[in-house]
Amino acid sequence: MTKYHLLAIPIAIGIITGVFLAIYSESEPESNLLTSAKLIEGGSPIMGNSNAPITILEWGDYQCTYCYKFHQSTLDTIKEDFIETGKMKLIFKDYPLNGPDSVLAAEASYCAQEQEKYWEYHNELYENWGGERTGWITLESLNMFGESINLNMQYFNTCLNEHRYKDKVIAMYGFGKEIGIDATPSFLIFDEQKIVKIRGNQPLEVFLKTFDEM
Repeated sequence: MTKYHLLAIPIAIGIITGVFLAIYSESEPESNLLTSAKLIEGGSPIMGNSNAPITILEWGDYQCTYCYKFHQSTLDTIKEDFIETGKMKLIFKDYPLNGPDSVLAAEASYCAQEQEKYWEYHNELYENWGGERTGWITLESLNMFGESINLNMQYFNTCLNEHRYKDKVIAMYGFGKEIGIDATPSFLIFDEQKIVKIRGNQPLEVFLKTFDEM
């Protein structure tokens, strides 16, 4: 990878505050953590063409209000115009800021992945979003989401009761902290030349500007 330079880009689109758009420096964090392979490792299944030249790595929490808003609005356009056309691929990594319930929901998504239904379960979680720290994530609700996408519930419950993916989720959170993720949603958009970070659920125009520059 080429050497990265720290760059802050103010973007004025209507009334926008708190926009953060930066290219990582090579020294913060360590560059060996910022290879494409390392960033992708351990995340969700790839959405889109695995050979797409640009990767969108989303860091999210299933209880996060702004993650929910991103999935209900901006993501649809990005999927239609960039992912489904083969220009980009999307990978989701869990950053459970909202505590044990968010960890449990993330575990459940990987239990669904065992049955090749990760994205269906992921979408069910956001479509049934019930707020931050309101208690809507329970074993009962997680089972209901699994039933709605026709999971084999015996296998799913065994996986979830064993907390088969808890260590994976905790490790993902630790890696996110190590590379400077501090809010959800956060996005790392990268190719083999550079990595651009977008912090928060920014307007679609912010993403489009970044895509153009890539």
